[in-house]
Amino acid sequence: MPAPRFITFEGIDGSGKSTQARALAARLGDAGTEVVLTREPGGSPGAEDIRQLLLTGDPGRWSAETEILLFTAARRDHLEKTIEPALLAGQTVVSDRFADSTRVYQGATRGDLRATVDRLHALMIGREPDVTFIIDMDPAKALKRGLARKSGEDRFEDFGLPFQETLRHGFLTLARAHDRCIVIDGDRASEQVATEIAARLDALS
Repeated sequence: MPAPRFITFEGIDGSGKSTQARALAARLGDAGTEVVLTREPGGSPGAEDIRQLLLTGDPGRWSAETEILLFTAARRDHLEKTIEPALLAGQTVVSDRFADSTRVYQGATRGDLRATVDRLHALMIGREPDVTFIIDMDPAKALKRGLARKSGEDRFEDFGLPFQETLRHGFLTLARAHDRCIVIDGDRASEQVATEIAARLDALS
């Protein structure tokens, strides 16, 4: 059996990353890999409670600095309760978002706070994914898709199109800085996207 891996999916709101995380987890499971599919914010009972604080309500509910602290608290609980136990048990973890989202959403788009995000990550998290798929998509299309879901967790979508455009730039910049990041064109049928992701992952094995 292959060694357990920590695989994350990143991208702007409505890019399809959640769909692709589920598809990859199912594909790996069908191939005999033990997989834990999880998400952020969330992925553990405590982190799910914090998720509701972060993703609902008025866009101005929290300052960027408060968001960083809340996301870090949720991530720490997620790491302790879900991610690390699964990896230690030999399971592959597929997560819909991880620390890269905080680096982009709070660190790069809501003030010059990237250094703060990185310091907190080093102090409280200290783990990076083995592979990160960044699903890239036109922000206008992604925003329309995200708002159409009417999930009730659309606080970040409510910041509007300029915010999503800045997010996209932030994710592409991050991808250029880290070899673990693979940018995938998400503006295609989900089956095509899933096929490319599987092929790119297989190429790394």
